[in-house]
Amino acid sequence: MIESGKRQGARLVAGGERAGHVGYFVQPTVFCDVRDHMDIARREIFGPVQQIMKFSQIDELLERANDTHYGLAAALFTGDLDKANYLIQGLRAGTVWVNDYNVFGNQVPFGGYKQSGIGRENGPYGIHNYTEVKSVIVKITEKNS
Repeated sequence: MIESGKRQGARLVAGGERAGHVGYFVQPTVFCDVRDHMDIARREIFGPVQQIMKFSQIDELLERANDTHYGLAAALFTGDLDKANYLIQGLRAGTVWVNDYNVFGNQVPFGGYKQSGIGRENGPYGIHNYTEVKSVIVKITEKNS
């Protein structure tokens, strides 16, 4: 994905190299000048890779953020709680962090929208993954009694 970002014209401003000599680890990586059509903007990258994209209007931001097949999580950083609430309601993501990132609790459901997951883990919603609903209808007739 890092090589794809460079090939497609994003500007690598930090990291992008292997971290260490054992395993498959990557340095924290930051790209600027990212465009909506680039793979690093359209796909989920599970790693320390940040894509920086500019926007002009908040509605444009929502439209672009939701124009993807994925929706696992989102984070926004702002001092304006009205804007935060507006974005929270509009973002199609299973988890939205405000002024923080990667905070989890066993009581908080976790899972994504669209192709980023099926169902939820943790919290009361998580139990649904381990249960099945069965409907049983019995008509009692004189012969059965």
